[in-house]
Amino acid sequence: MKPITKETYINWYKDMLFWRKFEDKLAAVYIQQKVRGFLHLYNGQEAVLAGALHAMEIGKDKMITAYRNHVQPIGLGVDPKRIFAELYGKVTGTSNGMGGSMHIFSKEKGFYGGHGIVGGQIPLGAGIAFADKYFERDGVTLTYFGDGAARQGSLHETFNMAMNWKLPVVFIVENNGYAMGTSVERTANHTDVWKLGLGYEMPCGPVDGMNPVAVAEAMHEAIERARRGDGPTFLEMRTYRYRGHSMSDAQHYRTKDEVEEYKKLDPITQVLDIIKENKYVSDDEIDAINKDVKKRVQECVDFAEESPYPEVQQLYDVVYEQEDYPFLKHK
Repeated sequence: MKPITKETYINWYKDMLFWRKFEDKLAAVYIQQKVRGFLHLYNGQEAVLAGALHAMEIGKDKMITAYRNHVQPIGLGVDPKRIFAELYGKVTGTSNGMGGSMHIFSKEKGFYGGHGIVGGQIPLGAGIAFADKYFERDGVTLTYFGDGAARQGSLHETFNMAMNWKLPVVFIVENNGYAMGTSVERTANHTDVWKLGLGYEMPCGPVDGMNPVAVAEAMHEAIERARRGDGPTFLEMRTYRYRGHSMSDAQHYRTKDEVEEYKKLDPITQVLDIIKENKYVSDDEIDAINKDVKKRVQECVDFAEESPYPEVQQLYDVVYEQEDYPFLKHK
């Protein structure tokens, strides 16, 4: 694995802080009704992405996830201004304002969504991996889903085929403790979600999803296994979200004390503590990073605010058109 150096920790701090503040600002503009519909935030789970990006070959490997999907494409290189604009429904967004919060997408950067159907991305991730194997592209697909989606039947069908065909895919369940408002303890007679891989003799195990180093090490091993043709791995990232399932979640199913306890494990704080302990940068440099993050987030807001909405004509240009369709003429 690439060594985890001083620069790694500094970049992790910069990236995770930006992702956190980016989504904090999304929450603020959502309350102002500038972003509509659903909004699912990643606050607390940033180490899962930071560690994975360290282990990936960006540009070759691919990623697919559910609807908690704003910061992953940023990590893969998508311009965050375009993501912010997409949530505003603006034409400068990643899908010209037609996808919104739950459907961020960038084929160019290897990010295949953003999927609103619970568990719908699990077989799609295996399909992307199948294509890479078929065309001998040497890529690995990281397929993310939540602990609630782990109870979908499509997971079992996908696991079976992925093992049978030795597909270059890594399955990652981001177990943040709750499927919407339902505790993991209430969804099955066991809480070790990773054990679902045992029935398929798939390498599997739990990972500290609040620690980017632990994530990077586990992901490196799984990605290399997939790349050399030995098939998939199933990892359970044990993490936590500090906000509700979505912005409309009143969080009656957990206590404030529980949230505060998990905030002691905040991945951003963990990384910053290591930076300070090792004196990788000065306090002034940390302040400069914080100010730069704030400035970059505001640039995203300004870009979204100033961008135009799509023209009505776009509604007719992004749907399938049948030339001999007799009922509605193209406008």
